[in-house]
Amino acid sequence: MVKAKVSQNTVTSLKNAIVVSARDDYTTAEELRQLLETLGIRVVETIYQRRDVPDQRYYLGYGKVEKLKDLVEFAQIDLLAIDDEITPLQAKNLGKMLTIEVKDRTQVILEIFARHATTEEGKLQVELAKLQYELPRLIGRGKELSRLGGGIGTRGPGEQEIEEKRRKIRERINNLRQRLDQLKENRQQQRKLRFKSELPMISVVGYTNAGKSSLIRTLSKDEIFVADKLFSTLSPVIRRVKLPTNRVALFKDTVGFIRNIPHTLVEAFKSTLEEILFSDLIVLVVDISDENFNDKLNASLKVLEELGAQEIKRILVFNKIDLLAPAMLRTLCNAYPDALFVSAVKGTGIQEFLKRICDEIEKNECEDLFAIKVEKLPLLIKEQERITILEQVYENDLVTVRVKGRPSVLRRLKKITGGMSS
Repeated sequence: MVKAKVSQNTVTSLKNAIVVSARDDYTTAEELRQLLETLGIRVVETIYQRRDVPDQRYYLGYGKVEKLKDLVEFAQIDLLAIDDEITPLQAKNLGKMLTIEVKDRTQVILEIFARHATTEEGKLQVELAKLQYELPRLIGRGKELSRLGGGIGTRGPGEQEIEEKRRKIRERINNLRQRLDQLKENRQQQRKLRFKSELPMISVVGYTNAGKSSLIRTLSKDEIFVADKLFSTLSPVIRRVKLPTNRVALFKDTVGFIRNIPHTLVEAFKSTLEEILFSDLIVLVVDISDENFNDKLNASLKVLEELGAQEIKRILVFNKIDLLAPAMLRTLCNAYPDALFVSAVKGTGIQEFLKRICDEIEKNECEDLFAIKVEKLPLLIKEQERITILEQVYENDLVTVRVKGRPSVLRRLKKITGGMSS
């Protein structure tokens, strides 16, 4: 009997996998399959065993694991992926019985984040999340390793080794947090510069692979990396977008949301996600072609609520309408009358989307009259990224200009031009 080869490398070196789940929700197992495909891993089989409580030793029941063993050997499986977060004991027992690599949902997501992190901050955040995941899983292993030696009343070499490893991980976690705090200060300085630009900030959020990056690329006509994979965007990207009114807004891409996201990742990326709180407007993008779009919409809303962003004005945008049948699209348009329906790839609905953005921005603006000398008019025209000039009336060497913009912008322009009358 030939046993499946045990990989000593990361998840990315594996080829064939089985997904197992004891959850009631089958859609999360399908999502785990997509996560594995993002890593280039082929899922051969998905196996469910509905249980009120996962087995403490094997996650699944012992009989189910016995049957899994035959399938592992027959299909030459390299990886068992658990659609849950499992204990070190469960992972150890499954790996020993099946003689293959065992990874849980958290480890798979961490592996994807590690692969897609490109900036220094992203890489540090992923490393921090990995170490935070690993640290509690070292507890208890010292006793097991200490059987290798040691006498009564002394610590064995295994326990000393695990304690040393814990100490080094804690030190590295502290170092990572200090470096991330420094980067957070840098981000705060960048945020101040954005505030000084006086341009509206619009955060584009949503479930992973909803098409956020594609939408921003279409709006900005700029090259942004886009891939039909989960978590293809980890580092926030900001692009200038010219609106139909000739005004300019800043659109920020964000890391995608996901159900059952590991707590360690939430903590590590919290400072990045909190940038959403400084938005003037949130665009929530949903992949309307996904049959589980409503669950993913609710998951995204839950993340926004957890961040404390539920009070920020929000626009719901259903993307990928080019993949829908016309009858289904009409039904959904009736079901969500306040939402926008677009195809970022085809460009469908983009003009309506931009008009809605303009309308929402203008809700926080006001109008006023400037009575200035003609030679100072260029000072206003130069600000047309931030204001809308509605009317100009000339009389001798004076011009009266009706302007719409943010109150703070109008106050600043009053000082520059030297006069305003309401």
